[in-house]
Amino acid sequence: MGRVTVRRRVLRIRDGVPSYRPDTLAAEEPMEIRVGGRPLTVTMRTPGDDFGLAAGFLVSEGVVHTADDVAGIRYCAGATADNGNTYNVVDVVLAQGVAAPDASLERNFYTTSSCGLCGKASLDAVRTSAAWSVAEDPLSIGSEVLTTLPDQLRAAQRVFDSTGGLHAAGLFTADGELLCLREDVGRHNAVDKVIGHALRSGLLPLRGTVLMVSGRASFELVQKAVMAGIPMLAAVSAPSSLAVDLAAESGLTLVGFLRGTSMNVYSGSERLEPQPVG
Repeated sequence: MGRVTVRRRVLRIRDGVPSYRPDTLAAEEPMEIRVGGRPLTVTMRTPGDDFGLAAGFLVSEGVVHTADDVAGIRYCAGATADNGNTYNVVDVVLAQGVAAPDASLERNFYTTSSCGLCGKASLDAVRTSAAWSVAEDPLSIGSEVLTTLPDQLRAAQRVFDSTGGLHAAGLFTADGELLCLREDVGRHNAVDKVIGHALRSGLLPLRGTVLMVSGRASFELVQKAVMAGIPMLAAVSAPSSLAVDLAAESGLTLVGFLRGTSMNVYSGSERLEPQPVG
């Protein structure tokens, strides 16, 4: 699996019996995203599908909307003292006429939970910068289809099987067909990789699809779904209050605690079939 996993010698204790053995870990390395040669941000990620990650991040930030907005993506040198290429620096070249992100910002995030979100301002930022309205998406999906998605997601997690340490994001059709799956140590990176794949394949907006994630549903994951035109986000764990606010504000269907035959629908329940009674 190359740089996606690494091997380390560990002390293992089972039933009080110690032994040393090799263990497979999910790799984590920093990746710097540059736009037109200018540093934009650094994210900790699992190497792999780095171009998709960079492209998806720029979709989430409202910088690009279609494949034609990106002239090229490449690895570049400069991450080591000898100017060698570590494949941890990615430079995105925007097409002519596409405005670069605000270079005055130290980090061009308004979405990460560590950046001191200010509630209403964050909701306004997403609403005014989204290229497509998910509220108008006519997606309808059976609840019995939704309940199959977590198992499908888990079954497709190739690297998780060997490490147990990766999040997953999967894009599904209304019929439950898996279109794309990506894994990463960061749940937001996994989602960006899915969106970046869609951008580079000319598939945005992702109308009529469901984004399934292996962890909780944070504000930033709802934001990324909205920015990619995805009308439904489902998670195996809980959403945050701001995630629910943004989903309701944007017209996105948000499902949490999707486990077995159970789920909580926090917004957009009209897209589920059959409709609940009462």
